Amino acid sequence: MAKKIVGVVSSDVRDKTITVSVTYRETHPIYRKQYTVTRKYTAHDEKNEANKGDRVEIVEVRPISKTKSWSLSRVIETGHGEIELKEEPALVAEKEGDDK
Repeated sequence: MAKKIVGVVSSDVRDKTITVSVTYRETHPIYRKQYTVTRKYTAHDEKNEANKGDRVEIVEVRPISKTKSWSLSRVIETGHGEIELKEEPALVAEKEGDDK
């Protein structure tokens, strides 16, 4: 049975390839302190259907290339995209006034 992992797409720049970041918590064996571990997996996306920020499920397959041993199984949730913040006009006016 092939392994399945759920993660978030961190890069979709390459053709038919996505980079999936998987984050989970581990407990230190001696100190019993919990810490976060993030791993990146390179997965094959045949139809280029996953975008940055999407929550996806990847499944283990035979090696496709040097770094790709995972394939996109399904897109669980689509991402909401990146939000660009506008600079407020009041702050711009203050900055211009300071230069004089």
